[in-house]
Amino acid sequence: MSSEVIKREDNKITLKVVIGAEKFEEAINKAYNKTKSRFNIPGFRKGKAPRKIIQLNYGPEIFYEEAINLAFPEAYEKALEEHDINPVDRPSIEDMEEIVQGKDVVLTVGTEVMPEVVIGDYKGIEVEKKEYNVQEEDVEKEVDALVQKSARMITVEDRPVKDGDMVTIDYKGMLNGEAFEGGTAEKQSLTIGSGQFIPGFEEQLIGVSIGDKTEVKVTFPAEYHSEELAGKEAIFEVKIHEIKEKELPQLDDEFAKDVSEFETLEELKADIKSKLEEEAKNKSEQELRNKVVEAVADKVEISLPNAVVERQIDNMLKDFEFSLSYQGLNLEYYYNMTGTKEEDLRNQMSEDAKKRVKTQIVLDKISELEAIEATEEEINQEIEKMAEQYKQEVDKLKTTLREEDMSYIKDNIVVRKTIDFLVENAKIA
Repeated sequence: MSSEVIKREDNKITLKVVIGAEKFEEAINKAYNKTKSRFNIPGFRKGKAPRKIIQLNYGPEIFYEEAINLAFPEAYEKALEEHDINPVDRPSIEDMEEIVQGKDVVLTVGTEVMPEVVIGDYKGIEVEKKEYNVQEEDVEKEVDALVQKSARMITVEDRPVKDGDMVTIDYKGMLNGEAFEGGTAEKQSLTIGSGQFIPGFEEQLIGVSIGDKTEVKVTFPAEYHSEELAGKEAIFEVKIHEIKEKELPQLDDEFAKDVSEFETLEELKADIKSKLEEEAKNKSEQELRNKVVEAVADKVEISLPNAVVERQIDNMLKDFEFSLSYQGLNLEYYYNMTGTKEEDLRNQMSEDAKKRVKTQIVLDKISELEAIEATEEEINQEIEKMAEQYKQEVDKLKTTLREEDMSYIKDNIVVRKTIDFLVENAKIA
C-alpha cells in the first residue's frame, strides 16, 4: 500500500491511495467468504460454490465493491499516518482507476482537515471590563417577587373585573357570524393583563361583573399561526363566572420567617443583596472572559471546515430540541408554528455555529502553543464536583465514565485554563 497528496486547497485534501495487488486479493477472498451464502449456483449447495465458479457466473467484479470496503480503511489510515493528516470528516472516494485483477487498485480520496492556524500576538489584548453595581431598587424588586409569589388568590363578589384579577370565563369566538375551530372554551382561567389572550381581549373584560355576558371584538395578529384567522376580525361572546384578586402578605419580620431561614426582614434583604452582588460579579467576569476570547479570535483569519460547522449546527439543533421538550414541544410543532423548516433553522444557526467553531480552533491552537494541559489533580477535582452535583460517590461515578466522557472533562479544563491565561495576560481597562 502507498499514497501521496495530490492537492491541498484550503481545508480540502485530495489523496491518491494505492491498495497493493496482494492486499486486494486478500480482500477479495474475505469478501467471498463474507458473501458466498447469498449465491445459489446450480450443482452446488447454497453458500458452497467456489469463488471462481461464482465469478464465472456473475463476472470477476462481483466481489470488488465489498473488497474495496474491506481493504480501504486500512489503506486510508496508513495514508493519514504517512502524511500526518488529521481529518475532520469522513473520506469520500472521488475516483477509482479501472480494477484489473492482479494489479494495484488506485483510488482518489477527498477529505476535510483542520485549517492551518496562524495566530499573531494574543497577549496584551485590550478590553474594557464592565462592572455591575447592585442598587437598593434591585433588592426591592427581588423582595417584591417573593411577596408576589407568596400572595394568595381570594374570591371577590362585590365589584366588577379590574386589571390584575384572575377570572374564570366561558367564551365563544365568531368569524363572520360563524363559530371557528378552537375558538370556544368553558371555565377558562385568565389573568387580566397577562397577555395570555389575543391583544385587546383582556382589556375589554375590565368593568364586567360576575354573571354578566359581554361581546369582545378583536383582530387577530397578521402573523397568527392559523392562516384562517391571521389578520381577521372576530367577536367573542364572553361570560364571567368568577373573579379572584391577589391578597399580598404584609412585608415584615414574620414574612421573612415564612419565606426564608432569617428572623428579620433586614437579614433577608441583606442576604438578597449579597447574592445579587455575587451574581453581578460573576456576570462581569464572564463578560470579560467572552470579550477577551472574542478579541483574540477576531484577529485570526481562518477558512473553516464545512464538516465541523455542520456538526456544530447538528449539536445546536439537538440543544434547541431538548429545550423545546422542557416546554412540552418538539421541532415539528416549532416548524408548524413558525412556518419554517429545518433548512431555515440551520441557516439561522449558521453564523453562530461558525463563530463557535472558530473560537474553539483558536483556543485549541493557543493551548497547544502554551502547552496548556489538564493535570490529574484537576481532572479528579472536576469529577468530585460532578459526583457532588449528581449526589454520587466519586469512585462509583468514575466507573461509569467512558473514554469520551474523560476526553470531554479534559477538554473543558484545558479550554477554561486557556481562557484564564488570556485574561491574565490581557490589558483590562
